Amino acid sequence: MSNDKKTDNKNTEAPVISNFLRGIIDRDLAEGKYTRDGLPNVITRFPPEPNGYLHIGHAKSICLNFGLARDYQGRCHLRFDDTNPEKEDQEYVDTIMDSVKWLGFDWNYGEKNGDAYTGGSHLYYASNYFDTFYAIAEYLIEAGHAYVDSQSAEDMAANRGDFSKPGVNSPFRDRPTAESLDLFRRMKAGEFADGAHILRAKIDMASPNMNMRDPAIYRIRHAHHHNTGDKWCIYPMYDYAHPLEDAIENITHSICTLEFQDHRPFYDWIIARAAEGGFFKQPVPQQYEFARLNLTYVVTSKRKLRQLVEQNIVSGWDDPRMPTIVGIRRRGYTPEAIQLFCDRIGVSKSDGWIDYSTLEGALRDDLDPKAPRATAVLRPLKLIIDNFPEGEKVGCTAPIHPHHPELGNREFTISKELWIEQEDFMEEPTKGYFRLFPGNKVRLRYGYVVECTGCDKDENGNVIGVHCNYFPDSKSGTEGSANYKVKGNIHWVSVSDSLEVEVRLYDRLFTDANPDAGGKDFMALLNPSSLETIRAYVEPGMVNVEPDTRLQFERHGYFVADRVDSVKGKPVFNRVTTLKDSWGK
Repeated sequence: MSNDKKTDNKNTEAPVISNFLRGIIDRDLAEGKYTRDGLPNVITRFPPEPNGYLHIGHAKSICLNFGLARDYQGRCHLRFDDTNPEKEDQEYVDTIMDSVKWLGFDWNYGEKNGDAYTGGSHLYYASNYFDTFYAIAEYLIEAGHAYVDSQSAEDMAANRGDFSKPGVNSPFRDRPTAESLDLFRRMKAGEFADGAHILRAKIDMASPNMNMRDPAIYRIRHAHHHNTGDKWCIYPMYDYAHPLEDAIENITHSICTLEFQDHRPFYDWIIARAAEGGFFKQPVPQQYEFARLNLTYVVTSKRKLRQLVEQNIVSGWDDPRMPTIVGIRRRGYTPEAIQLFCDRIGVSKSDGWIDYSTLEGALRDDLDPKAPRATAVLRPLKLIIDNFPEGEKVGCTAPIHPHHPELGNREFTISKELWIEQEDFMEEPTKGYFRLFPGNKVRLRYGYVVECTGCDKDENGNVIGVHCNYFPDSKSGTEGSANYKVKGNIHWVSVSDSLEVEVRLYDRLFTDANPDAGGKDFMALLNPSSLETIRAYVEPGMVNVEPDTRLQFERHGYFVADRVDSVKGKPVFNRVTTLKDSWGK
């Protein structure tokens, strides 16, 4: 049975949410299906191809596979499906490993003892199994389950048929076993050019499932591999390698997205043939499919994300507007928020769309109880307190977090000249406006009550300064403050000791909720307001903020000190999200 709580040394406890995959695992546990000496009953894997950066959809798969293994006291393998050397790179390997760890998961189990772990390190590469893949391929040829096909790529495609027409057997399908085996060995030896021959499984060219029409399992590629160098010039196809990797690693539940549902028959076929050849023992892995994450206002196609980077629409793979894990991390999202989001959206077999506000909601719920508060004025307008003593500063305090008094207070000063938000003054107020306008009183948050007396304008009639008088006995926290009843309460920072900073106001990258659907030109749907860079003023304590520190700028939203561009004494802040969903309407 599954646990009522899910825990590990990196994550706080959270209630388990049941889904169809947990039902399958519970059934298998009850039946003792995967009871094997020295192995846990649940072994999952996260198997990315190292040909790009992970995105939010991968985060769902990471949380699912590692989370199930954690909850059932099993283990999850991180395995790189590196069977396509022309598109793979060590850079992608490194960033994938970093992203998995940032999300709060690890493929190393138990305590570390020197360079080893008591529960083992379960980091794997498909390329480490190339010798086994090759041996199985030779067995398939010898057993009559595979043959070398010498058709051109065009002829192979034409003879494959389509959904309304069965395929046609290759003229090389009945090639003698010895001849296929000889050709395959010569392919391995590098005697042939790319595309000259290909190894195919011999199944059924009339199958209604296109994936069973003698699928290719090995092709010639004279390419340097990031892990094996130039040892190989033939490489296994993904559909051939992936099930064998699972079987080699004793995976129990091979969990993938719905687009692989039609590939499952071949998954089962290839493992069954290899088991017949004595390569694997029962029980063997089984594949299960779940619906991938479809998130509004987002594209997750690697090709399209690469286009955004290469055409300089964004600043890079880690641009805070990108749905890549490095991007959302730099934006200021927390691992806990991503895990909470994945828990909330659940797991099903039905495709559907998740609104972007669900992701932002999880972030707000995670940050609200733990993000320290600070004051920032994003669109500054000068406020002059005419009757405040020249050169004087009065100390003020505010809680670091309103719900955690044990964290203490932050300190700053009030002086004659302050910065306030432009929207907090209106010369001719509209109905229901309670902030600054001539003759009205407001409270300066954590400071004094002031009464507006007028404003200064430039030659174009734009307001460039606001004047007021303060009431010395009205300071917050003093007895006199209770004598003043005002409806408006505005925030501010002192001109004399505030810190000028760069603030980046990020929003969604696309204006259309489904920019990747229905044949739309996603590049025509870019949001022109997805980034606005401004100069703002923050309270003086922000001068020492560390990169990657998340906080709430009161009234404005949640912000993070950019982990790349922030330096000591000169933080750069990214808006992570607003306090409320601004896209709901």
